[in-house]
Amino acid sequence: MDTKTPQVLRKQPNWEGLYFYQKANVLYQLTFVFTKRFLKRGDRTIDQMVQAARSGKQNIVEGSADGVTSMEMELKLLNVARSSIKELKEDYEDYITSRHLTRWVTDNPRYDGMLKFCRKHNKIEDYQDYFEKWTDEEMANIALTLCHMVDKMMTTYQKQQEETFVKEGGIKERMTAARLGYRTNQREEIERLKQELEEANKRIAELEAKLKN
Repeated sequence: MDTKTPQVLRKQPNWEGLYFYQKANVLYQLTFVFTKRFLKRGDRTIDQMVQAARSGKQNIVEGSADGVTSMEMELKLLNVARSSIKELKEDYEDYITSRHLTRWVTDNPRYDGMLKFCRKHNKIEDYQDYFEKWTDEEMANIALTLCHMVDKMMTTYQKQQEETFVKEGGIKERMTAARLGYRTNQREEIERLKQELEEANKRIAELEAKLKN
């Protein structure tokens, strides 16, 4: 049969292969080391930053898993992840401002190199050798750049998922489509078998006529 029954369960995305997940993972590991190196023990900001970074990473994973049955839940969790990344971004900006450090923007001589490095590298292996070498200003600016990139990439991804959701609907819509598709396939199969039976009976009749002659 050529007609395919729509699938009820969606295929789970390979979240480990998503660039924004990889960068979010770098953000978590970088933030863990950053708070350990540059914030005093007992500072409540440590837990806030680490938890925000972890939430950004984990909600991407949970969203991808839940998206198999509920794209609506996936979109909600991706929004939670983006909110966490934005919260983390605020903490790094506050750190730079309160310590009177330099925010690397377009006119800063180190801006282009930082941007190129963050665009090119996605995985933790590309960054971790620098975690104990970078100054707090360097780490904070790298983190801010990654926050911006993750948010932008997730925004694009969410729009794509929203378009898919509009076209395919949620699990109830897919279940209905699957049932309708199954019934359609069954009807087509029955019609095909009827035609084969009619042709077979016709052929038998022809053979019987020849034997009589």
